[in-house]
Amino acid sequence: MRHVRSLLQIRGLLLTIFAASIGGTFQYGLNNTIINAPTIYILKFIAETCTKHYGMQLESWSITLLWSITVATYPVGGLVGALLAGPLAITCGRRNSLLLSNIFVLVGALLMGLSRTAESFEMIIIGRFFSGINSGVVMKNNSMYLGECAPKKIRGLVSLSIAPFIAAGLVVGQTIGLREILGSEELWPLLLASCAVPALIQLITLPWCPESPRYLLIDRENKNLCIKALRRLRGEVDLTAEIDEMLKEQTAVKGQRAKRPWDLFRDRSFRWQLICAFVLSCGIQLCGNDVTYFYAVYVFCTAGIPIEKIQFATLGTGCCELSSSLISHLYIEQLGRRMLLMGGYISMIVWAILFTISLTLQDKISWMPYLSMVCIFAFIFSFGLGPAGVTGIIPMEIFDQTARPAAYVISGSLLWINFIFVGMTFPFVIGALGSLCYVPFLSFSFLTTLFIGFFLPETKGKTFLEISEEFHKRNFKAQIEQA
Repeated sequence: MRHVRSLLQIRGLLLTIFAASIGGTFQYGLNNTIINAPTIYILKFIAETCTKHYGMQLESWSITLLWSITVATYPVGGLVGALLAGPLAITCGRRNSLLLSNIFVLVGALLMGLSRTAESFEMIIIGRFFSGINSGVVMKNNSMYLGECAPKKIRGLVSLSIAPFIAAGLVVGQTIGLREILGSEELWPLLLASCAVPALIQLITLPWCPESPRYLLIDRENKNLCIKALRRLRGEVDLTAEIDEMLKEQTAVKGQRAKRPWDLFRDRSFRWQLICAFVLSCGIQLCGNDVTYFYAVYVFCTAGIPIEKIQFATLGTGCCELSSSLISHLYIEQLGRRMLLMGGYISMIVWAILFTISLTLQDKISWMPYLSMVCIFAFIFSFGLGPAGVTGIIPMEIFDQTARPAAYVISGSLLWINFIFVGMTFPFVIGALGSLCYVPFLSFSFLTTLFIGFFLPETKGKTFLEISEEFHKRNFKAQIEQA
């Protein structure tokens, strides 16, 4: 009964986590996977519409090029969304920026859902671009919003809820993409348009949730609204200590306007925070996790899994990330951010080495494909333990209120730029390195692990002001020692 009363007391916070994440990181995970299942049907659709409308009989390389453009427009849209995320968070608020971003995904869903009826593959390309803009905004503002709504003691637990929602989106996208559900030739437009469902759920639920209390007090200087928001998130508890901590932070940034991305590069007081955000934002894409998903089908085929059953094996990869993200979500406040990040990257390095060995011996030893399968599942599981979720909450914790939106613009842009970079270069990496194609990824993972171990401070249980003071000492170490 005590636990039930505690849950009822924070029901506003629980609703906020669900409402923000269902149209936030869940939407991102869903959009990453719903495009995979109908690939063959969309390629056929592109060829047919070009012949019908333009009188052109496309060669296979032309169809592949158009498909590559279709896939690439999503991360390009994500980059645009990441650039919009900060300004929207400052001018509209954290919650309202999430609500407004649904306009993009609903437009995208409408275009993709009607593409076959209109006999226009161009509508799919434009639709994926709009969906990407939505993902670029929500991937950063979702983390920022939840982190600012969470109490200090469970800030990591609340903020890291983005990871299970991403993984859940991946699994749901893989599930509804099965040929038995929406992944058939008749229903693939509905599959692409399914991203409208989480957007509609968020538009119904999120207006019932309060704006970020920190945004209301520090940015809008409205203490009354801040207290009302805290009451809805915390229930009937003593808020004195939390409000005092926010007021101290408000005093510390008094008179400062919201920073722009280029301001952070010129301000020495943010030097180490920027370095940390840069390394982690690059690491999450350059670690090779997306490449592992790409390799899964090849390995499953080599292991002898019937082609019609591979979709179910691929679904297992998403379930691996979901289960590990749930584990990290439960233990982040006990283990801390650094431990989860380092543990995840070290495990990924070990499994990447074994995967490289198994790929090299794939055609020489009969049971090697099965070792490759184990490596794939273990690698994805390791990614979900730390890098998948913790990376997104670090900028929220290490930057102060005035710099946080700009920091998310920078880290979000780096994430999407590296997304595009890996997608464009990976085919050439395979051609040049073959079975050794994982060496660059595991090398970067190793360097990222060293950086986390030596330079990333633990933020567990600390107030935002305490974290800022710790970085201030690091940024001005020479001057402090001289004084």
